[in-house]
Amino acid sequence: MTSDERIDKYEGPAGGWGSVKSLASIMVRTQALPRAAATLAQQNKTGGVACVSCAWAKPAHSHIAEFCENGAKATAWELTPKRVDADFFAQHTLTQLRTWSDHDLEFRGRLTEPLRFDAAQDRYVPVTWADAFADIGKQLAALEPASTVFYASGRASLETSYMYQLLARMYGNNNLPDSSNMCHETTSVALPESIGVPVGTVHLSDFDATDCVFFFGQNVGSNSPRMLHDLQAISKRGAPIISFNPLRERGLEAFKNPQSPLEMLHPGSTRISSQYHQVKIGGDIAAITGICKAVLALDEAAQAAGGKRVIDVDFIGTHTHGFEDFVAFLRESDWDALCHHAGLSREAMEAAAVVYAQARAVIGVYGMGLTQHRGGVQSVQMLVNLLLMRGNIGRSGAGVCPVRGHSNVQGQRTVGITEKPELAPLDRLAELYGFEPPRDKGLNTVAACQGVIKGEVRAFVGLGGNFLRAAPDTNALEAAWPSLDVTVHIATKLNRSHLLPGKTGYVLPCLGRMEIDRQASGEQAVSVEDSTTFIHGSRARAEPVAPTLLSEPAIVAGIAMAIPSVAEKGVPWRDWVGNYAKVRDAIERTWPDVFPNFNARLWQSGGFPRPNPARERKWNTKTERANFHVPRDLSATLVVNRDAADVLQLTTIRSNDQFNTTIYGDDDRFRGIHGTRKVVLMNLADIARFGLRDGQHVSLHTAVDDGVARSVADMRVTAYDIPAGCCAAYYPECNPLVPLWHHAIGSDVPAAKSIPVRISAIGA
Repeated sequence: MTSDERIDKYEGPAGGWGSVKSLASIMVRTQALPRAAATLAQQNKTGGVACVSCAWAKPAHSHIAEFCENGAKATAWELTPKRVDADFFAQHTLTQLRTWSDHDLEFRGRLTEPLRFDAAQDRYVPVTWADAFADIGKQLAALEPASTVFYASGRASLETSYMYQLLARMYGNNNLPDSSNMCHETTSVALPESIGVPVGTVHLSDFDATDCVFFFGQNVGSNSPRMLHDLQAISKRGAPIISFNPLRERGLEAFKNPQSPLEMLHPGSTRISSQYHQVKIGGDIAAITGICKAVLALDEAAQAAGGKRVIDVDFIGTHTHGFEDFVAFLRESDWDALCHHAGLSREAMEAAAVVYAQARAVIGVYGMGLTQHRGGVQSVQMLVNLLLMRGNIGRSGAGVCPVRGHSNVQGQRTVGITEKPELAPLDRLAELYGFEPPRDKGLNTVAACQGVIKGEVRAFVGLGGNFLRAAPDTNALEAAWPSLDVTVHIATKLNRSHLLPGKTGYVLPCLGRMEIDRQASGEQAVSVEDSTTFIHGSRARAEPVAPTLLSEPAIVAGIAMAIPSVAEKGVPWRDWVGNYAKVRDAIERTWPDVFPNFNARLWQSGGFPRPNPARERKWNTKTERANFHVPRDLSATLVVNRDAADVLQLTTIRSNDQFNTTIYGDDDRFRGIHGTRKVVLMNLADIARFGLRDGQHVSLHTAVDDGVARSVADMRVTAYDIPAGCCAAYYPECNPLVPLWHHAIGSDVPAAKSIPVRISAIGA
């Protein structure tokens, strides 16, 4: 370890003075406070700006400060006065910059002018917007449409996303992978089969009405801290919160509200979880099966005693399909097998079942701890099975609640960012714009990566994000990336993906969502959709960091108008850029049932919800009912080597000092890790079993035999409270360990939460 690295145990709660100190530190480091103050005062409030960090719900009646530690970090990151301009690139070649860390690249500040890669100099050089658009249009027009990928990260507005999907389809393909493909595509596959909608059924008001919450694989303290306000209120009124997670996360244990002077001055904190079960990595299917089996036993005992049924037989008989097969599966499931795969005792699962059976209305919350597994679709459907047993879908205070990550990743899907033609309103687009949209299935993230490696993908256009760092099989992908003919990145900050340009490479700097966007009709507003399907307007407060920046809609329109086959189709791109309300009118015409009176409702307090038939117990499934699904396996992990004695199951994790691939610093306060991200968290028994010691440096190797050696070196062994047979390390540093083929069955989401690995000591 270097002198600034240390590992200690964090005893404090989520929030509290630790949050205040962390926020103060990043404001000082980014020099953003003067620009950020007015934005933070209105962040996530009606009439204010929507945070660019997580997608948690924005309440109608906001707190004094409706932002969290990570949201404030994202704001400071975007509103820093630091700049990366032509002088910076004159001093640094891309070869040199590739040695920099993710943090150091983004910390240098905001991109301010369009850049073109100069291979002779190994540098980006300035270019005019007109020349950039003209050349990009020329290059893309020369390619087969099927060979171009249009990727979208999760932060682009509804207006930009609508324009972007229309650009791709008019260009000639459905190659619209997005960050959903890397996280909640599993949700988009599992929930339609179970309840007929691709999104959760819970609104923010349900948290006020619930009397029990079940939590699976979602680290609220780091990934959606504003949600802690709702969980704190639930806990304070005595409602149980039952959590299942391999690691004990501070946000699920204790919370001190930084906005409450009384709490901040008091030594105590609010207990969040009333039961905390450290399930094995990939053991959620078995754990939920055990709970369901115990609920069934409680129902049978109630019947035998002449008491009230535990199972909601009226709901099941009227609204569900497949219950008999599911009951047969539960009866056949062996407790020893369930305990083995879940890593929990029978008593623990039965204790959770008793609380569930006594609750009137239950919310099931989950995150990528369920979705990023080989058996992710089955994991999500098992949670739905549990909720269906007692009618906890379509009831006040109850429902399924997937917690989405990026601020508008769910909304992008709503307005057509999808590679699946059956999910896009192609007939309506054809009617509105007079062209024949492509009908072939496009490339998702995994298929796009495979296409790059095989040489079939020739161009990549990225609307935000850091694709090369976020995607799996990093080393193979980076090796193939420079062979692309064209790369175009629309971005606010420099990141690793920009440092591996294609033969023709552009970086196009855009306004951030928090910067005032002035167009022909005046200052513009945009819109986003939160995790609970509510649409919100967003109005910026800060002056742009540079006058040379264009908005995301202006850049998308500039590319569209530079491609002859797109420009000739007559879309009013210039009018849309001049007035985003016209884009919202177009969205409303495309989805009149989803966005009626869109512009009139833009500033509705608390937002307005999308229609959600499952909330009304209307099931748009093949059976026209909610469906019980029997899982194929009790474990969500890879079958090969799953139980080998020398193999551990690795889960990738995020620190509380990062958001997705954006690294704000090298500390992880909640886990007591400071000054480094190169750690592997291990159970003490496993450290001893492998003959290792705490603090020793090791390499991790993917434990599969597919002819490709994958490893990550120089990781510090760190003893941690994690189930035996499991280990954890940071994302995206461990993405090189994830094979492209190692993904959720049915959704293709990279299975980054359960990677079989072997460990070797450095020098061994």
